[in-house]
Amino acid sequence: MNENLSKEEIAREVIYEALRGVIDPEVGINIVDLGLVYEVSANAERVDVHMTLTSPACPMGSQIAEESRAAIRAKVPASVIVDIKLVWEPMWSPEQMSDKAKQLLGWN
Repeated sequence: MNENLSKEEIAREVIYEALRGVIDPEVGINIVDLGLVYEVSANAERVDVHMTLTSPACPMGSQIAEESRAAIRAKVPASVIVDIKLVWEPMWSPEQMSDKAKQLLGWN
């Protein structure tokens, strides 16, 4: 890990790494590379994640949110509050996917 990063930046990196382990079951790609994670803030007391789904009608939404919470919980002390908030603005679009995700889907 880069020694020049602040504690907050290190914490965010740990959270993003945890979220890369959460796979969208319908697409088979992690939620970070899909562009579903909009914002992560982290400090010693709490982690807040604002994320979306590929569609408001996504039947796996609660499962993805719970898996995200569990992945973060596995990386932080039990005393840390973990809040996952599903947001719908801006609406997700395929352009938000990483190049890696687009390549995996054959979109490059």
